[in-house]
Amino acid sequence: MSTEYELEAVPNPGKQRDYTIDIDIPEFTCVCPNTGLPDFGTIRISYVPDEQIVELKSLKLYILNYRNKGIFHEAVTNKILDDLADLLKPKQMRVTGDFHPRGGIKTVVTAELNTEDQ
Repeated sequence: MSTEYELEAVPNPGKQRDYTIDIDIPEFTCVCPNTGLPDFGTIRISYVPDEQIVELKSLKLYILNYRNKGIFHEAVTNKILDDLADLLKPKQMRVTGDFHPRGGIKTVVTAELNTEDQ
């Protein structure tokens, strides 16, 4: 039986100023939707929080949701950005998926959100 883990937010303890939170997840795995073979990489998250920050244990468990999921590199990078941005409403956020080479091709996907420009 598979469990879906959800992201959780906690209050920003430093909301009196802007600062950047950088998170590296060096053991990210998902599955190629075409071949079913595993993909490995590092997910890098960088954001300037507003009222909330991500609770790190929930982030770790949320990332486990992708371990057996068939999803393209571009889709997973954008999905992580969308899910975090929807939850946290950050001032700025960037998610980079830096995937290991497979078949002689290395992929790096970067998705960004800057709510101050909206």
